[in-house]
Amino acid sequence: MWIPIQLNETSAEPLYHQITVQLRALIVSGQLVEGTLLPSIRELAQQLKCSIITIRRVYQDLEAEGLLRTRQGMGTYVAEVEESDRDKYRLASVIPAFEAAVDAALRVQCTTAEMESILRQAIAKRIEMQSEGGGEK
Repeated sequence: MWIPIQLNETSAEPLYHQITVQLRALIVSGQLVEGTLLPSIRELAQQLKCSIITIRRVYQDLEAEGLLRTRQGMGTYVAEVEESDRDKYRLASVIPAFEAAVDAALRVQCTTAEMESILRQAIAKRIEMQSEGGGEK
């Protein structure tokens, strides 16, 4: 199975973190549904051109969060995620990005009104891109 994970090797963010964040997002958004069999650790490592140890850590951490289940000899599957947990994970994946954006705006002394205007513009731009079929969710 091919998993749509995009890695940025020039990012300061470690590969482990990039993979974890993207795989978590695929699960909590419902793009990977309960019971979906994930590639083996070796297969995903080959797909992403990274270390087996990196993928093992990603799988173990997401299993500890309750998002994955590993069955000996059967593989790693997407676990059932309760709706309340899904919302918690979904929002938790967005909040740090908003906080980082606010921090960046405060560093250059943006006002609250300017930040709100920038956010509204960014939302409108993304919605327009989606309606044209050219943007991500």
